[in-house]
Amino acid sequence: MTTEGEATRRQAFKDLSEDTLGFGGVDVRTARDLLIRPRLVLQAWMIEGPTGGGVYAKPLKLYLALNAILMLVAFLRGGIGGMLDQFPAEVLGPLIAQSGKSHDAFMADADGWMSFLTVPLMAPLYALAVLPFVRWWDAEDLGWRCGFRAAFAYLNAWTVPMLPLFWFIYGTGPVAMIGSVALFVLGVVVFMRMGRGRWYRGVAAGLGKGLVLQTAVSLMMLVGGLLLTGAGILAGLMI
Repeated sequence: MTTEGEATRRQAFKDLSEDTLGFGGVDVRTARDLLIRPRLVLQAWMIEGPTGGGVYAKPLKLYLALNAILMLVAFLRGGIGGMLDQFPAEVLGPLIAQSGKSHDAFMADADGWMSFLTVPLMAPLYALAVLPFVRWWDAEDLGWRCGFRAAFAYLNAWTVPMLPLFWFIYGTGPVAMIGSVALFVLGVVVFMRMGRGRWYRGVAAGLGKGLVLQTAVSLMMLVGGLLLTGAGILAGLMI
C-alpha cells in the first residue's frame, strides 16, 4: 500500500523529471509502449489523433524530450564541439589562429552554438528524410500533418531503444563505428516492427524499405553534421 509520503516523493520525482527533461508519466508510458508494441502506438496516433485518444504523448513533444536526454549524454561525453576534433591539425590550426583565440576558447564558442542548434536543426531534417517515404508507402492519403506525425512516430520508436546505446555511439573510434552500424540496423528493425501491415506487407518488402529509409536518414545525418560543423566554425571565428 502506498503511503502519503511515498506518493508525495513519486510526484516530486515526476515533477523534477518533467521540469528538467520535459519527460513525464505519459511520456514514460509512450516510450514503454513504443519499445514493446510500436505498431499499436502508430495505429493509435494515426487513427485517434496526436495523443492516441488521450493515452500517449504527442509525437513531436516526445521526440524533443528524448532529444533532451541525448543532448545530456552528449554534454557528459564532452559536448557536440568534439566533432571538430576530428579535423586535421593543419585544417583546424589556421582557423583558430584566424579567430585570434586560444584553442580552448575557440572550441568553447563552437561547442556552445553547435549544442544550441543540434535539436532545432537535426529534428526537422530527420523528419524531412522520413516524411516522403511514410507518406508514399502508406495506403492512406496522410497529408502533411499526419505525415509528419507518422515520421515522428518512427523517429520516436527508433530513439527510445537508442538511449542506452548512445553513450557508446557518441564519439570516434572502433566502438563508435560499431555503434553506428548497430544504430542503422536498429532503425531497420524498428521500421519492420512498427510498419508491418501499414508501410509494407511481406518481410522482403519490409527489409528493403527499412534499408532505404535508414539510408535516407543516414544521408540527412551527414548533411546535418556538415551544417553543424560549419555553424561551429563560424561561431568560433565570429563570436
